[in-house]
Amino acid sequence: MTHESRMLIDGKLVESESGRQFDNVNPATEEVMGGAADGTRADMERAVAAARHAFDHTDWSRDGEARAAGLRQLQAALEAEREELRSELVAEVGCPVLSTYGPQLDVPLNEALTWPADMISQFPWKRSLPDKDAFGMGTPAAREVWKEPIGVVGVIAPWNFPFEIILNKIGPILAMGNTCVLKPAPDTPWNATRIGRIIAENTDIPPGVINIVTSSDHLAGEVLSTSPLVDMVAFTGSTATGRRVMQAAAQTIKPTFLELGGKSVYLVLEDDGDLKASIAGSAFISMHAGQGCAMPTRLLVPNSRYEEAVEIVKVAMERNKYGDPTDPSVLQGPQVSKRQQERVLGYIEKGKQEGARLVTGGSVPKHLPKGYYVEPTVFADVDNRMTIAQEEIFGPVLSVIGFDDDDDAVRIANDSIYGLSGVLFASDLDRAKAVAGRIRTGTLGINGGLWYGADAPFGGYKQSGIGRQCGIEGLEIFTETKTVGWPAS
Repeated sequence: MTHESRMLIDGKLVESESGRQFDNVNPATEEVMGGAADGTRADMERAVAAARHAFDHTDWSRDGEARAAGLRQLQAALEAEREELRSELVAEVGCPVLSTYGPQLDVPLNEALTWPADMISQFPWKRSLPDKDAFGMGTPAAREVWKEPIGVVGVIAPWNFPFEIILNKIGPILAMGNTCVLKPAPDTPWNATRIGRIIAENTDIPPGVINIVTSSDHLAGEVLSTSPLVDMVAFTGSTATGRRVMQAAAQTIKPTFLELGGKSVYLVLEDDGDLKASIAGSAFISMHAGQGCAMPTRLLVPNSRYEEAVEIVKVAMERNKYGDPTDPSVLQGPQVSKRQQERVLGYIEKGKQEGARLVTGGSVPKHLPKGYYVEPTVFADVDNRMTIAQEEIFGPVLSVIGFDDDDDAVRIANDSIYGLSGVLFASDLDRAKAVAGRIRTGTLGINGGLWYGADAPFGGYKQSGIGRQCGIEGLEIFTETKTVGWPAS
């Protein structure tokens, strides 16, 4: 497999102006696989200038047919390299190959570009308002509301589901007529640089419309927040970093789209007719080593069946196969880095110190001396005020919390700075919907129903973010609104 190390700036594949590269490490083996261009502030500023020029001086923002054609060319070229992408994602992300047949690769590749491309011709770019004599002067005006591209969008992407998030950002951004500068996470650069090479070699997307700058320096992305040439920042990552992005963007009063952290609940009401199967399903949070912002890491179960629930989830977690992510039967691979492994282990120690009962897991697996692995872990006797119940761990760690009744369950679910996602099980669907309506979260799956899709808005309440990715809302967020009037005929 050939990996792309160069960046895409103004339509050209280039090295960093410093000539330096940084290592890309396989988290399952700890081996250096190769490098990626170590972009500098100067590289980022060149990319921003290219995006600004492409927006201001080409027809991209006004030519919907060209945008749709460019997105479909990119779609076809990515599909031609689907299997290379699959292997590359497993290698650099450490995600189980099993997950690439779902949210890591196949699902976003199937729709994240095509749906926005189709929507270009269907989007309500204009709407009419009734004629109105606004100031009583006897001169009624015809009025319209226009939706227009917002301009240059800076995108900062994370490492956990990098390809999925990048596609679900650049699809709507480009479809709406904007230009873009993307900074991928330094832990997982190659899927982004591959997209850059494909754009340069296989599409008619004009130079500067999309630029991709890799860098080992997390702060290089601050150029996107502070530059007056950038009109908006779209960031996915931790809430702590999101706060910094928002503060930096405030210098130029630019809007931000923030998809941030979560501490979602997996709530099983006592009337659930298949409580054992429902509770066992919560063990799925160890998929991709728990490295997902929407994963429900707080299991809420009735106090009347608490110990039964703890035993069910213990058995289910211990049955989860973890290890080599290239093995198709593996559900859980490594944490993405040594730093992330140490972070997760630190939270596990914090849980024990604060009095939670470690039921299973909690250590580095002895049979996996290489790779950044953490055992699937379950804590019981967790008070929702504990650190492991309040802070995002981003690891295969599940906290079991008991509740008395529906009101108590809702109280616990909402007792969080986050509000990103959740799962709810109950035999009575009306009751489930009533409880779901009281939980302050951006997405919620009821009785196994999945809400995900390119047409489905995703984002969170409270400190889980601002705005929505995907869906009509995910198109509108990358537009400005202009209201115009002229004398009515």
